[in-house]
Amino acid sequence: MNKGVYLALSSIALAQGLKIPIHYYKKKEWRPDLFFQTGGMPSSHSAGVSTLTTYIALQRGLPTFDFALSLVYGLIVMYDAQGIRRQTGELTLKVNSMHDLMEKVDKEESVEFEQESPKKLKEMLGHQPEEVIGGAILGALVGVVGHLCTKNSRKMSNFKLKSDRRWF
Repeated sequence: MNKGVYLALSSIALAQGLKIPIHYYKKKEWRPDLFFQTGGMPSSHSAGVSTLTTYIALQRGLPTFDFALSLVYGLIVMYDAQGIRRQTGELTLKVNSMHDLMEKVDKEESVEFEQESPKKLKEMLGHQPEEVIGGAILGALVGVVGHLCTKNSRKMSNFKLKSDRRWF
């Protein structure tokens, strides 16, 4: 794998990890399981695609096909994360509340009815716009840091090659 992939995956993991202390700060509730869940602040989807796009822009330049492809793909992912997936989450909230309402109605009936209770649907699927922006900013920062680290390591390896040639 190349460094862009490593940086994007690291950014996703970092965003997922940051969800735990941010949730704790907001709700005073320690939930390490958030690392493996979707939704929440910051968006790991946005962080990953922003890291890759930023890294490509700095390494290859803006007028390249690589950058254009990464930018368009990233915008689609971020739009989906805050648009369609968020709407699905809101619909899930309504379905879950209808289930609660139906349970109340069932309890008031005199007829006995055995029904296996369905599992509640996951309600935190998508992101609020600020969560997507937070992930994008995090991703851009990781992309810049990754580029700077790559740039410095490239300078060091060029220096080492030049200094090794003097001895031969």
